Order: sequence, then structure tokens, then C-alpha cells
Amino acid sequence: MDATDKEILKNIQEDFPLAETPFADVARRLDLSETELISRIAALKEAGVIRRVGAVLDAKSLGVATVLCAARVDQERIEEVAGIVSSFRQVTHNYQRDGDYNLWFTVWGKDEQDLERTVGEIEAQAAVWVTRLPAVKTYKIRAVFDLT
Repeated sequence: MDATDKEILKNIQEDFPLAETPFADVARRLDLSETELISRIAALKEAGVIRRVGAVLDAKSLGVATVLCAARVDQERIEEVAGIVSSFRQVTHNYQRDGDYNLWFTVWGKDEQDLERTVGEIEAQAAVWVTRLPAVKTYKIRAVFDLT
């Protein structure tokens, strides 16, 4: 990753334009061609530096319910259970952690009953017990990385 890639990342994290030609607009700001910008972003995505380019939505303001979940999964079943969890379209995040609760994921639904139905299906299919950790208060943080 060179200095130009770092400038690209800096520019698209918070100030990606909502415009007819957003990549051309960013390219102009960075004195690049649109083709070069798109090619560099694709390479950063391929390298795993960028996971996705898109909007971050606030579930609560959209009327969507969410819950953070944690499960204790035997190490020899972690890949199997993670695959089952990830197969649900209502799961937005799914990751392994160290510790007793070693599989964590986030589920969304239309309401609390919808959440419970989905988590119950996950428990049944994966044969694991899931701890639900509903948010009591939301603290929004700004995750912006200045790499320059």
C-alpha cells in the first residue's frame, strides 16, 4: 500500500460523495483518473484492506430490531456452527473470539419476536445455546483511520 492508496482510504471513509459520478468526483480530488481510482480500490478490496464500499445504516431509525449474540462452541465444531450462523440472511456479523464465549454474531429482525424466532432457529440447527445481549444504550463511535 503506497501513499496514494492511503490518500484514497482517507478520502472514501467519511466523505464518499452521494453524486451521479462519485468515483470521478473522488478521483478529481486526488488528481487521479477515475479508472485508476477504481482499479486501486478494487486491488485494496482484493487484498482485504477494504471489506466493502457502501452506506452504514442506523437500524433503530429504520425500525429494525437487533441483538448481539454469543455462544460457547466446542473448538472442533466452530467452523460448522459458524457456517450455520452465517447462512442466515438476518446475521450481519459473525466472528470467532478467544474465551468461553467463542462465537459472536449480530442478528436483525422486524421486531423482538422475529429476533427470537431467528435466534431459536440458529440454536436448533447448530445445536448450541445462544446468549442474547440486547443493547441497553448505544454509544456511537467514529471508526476513521488516518493512514497518512
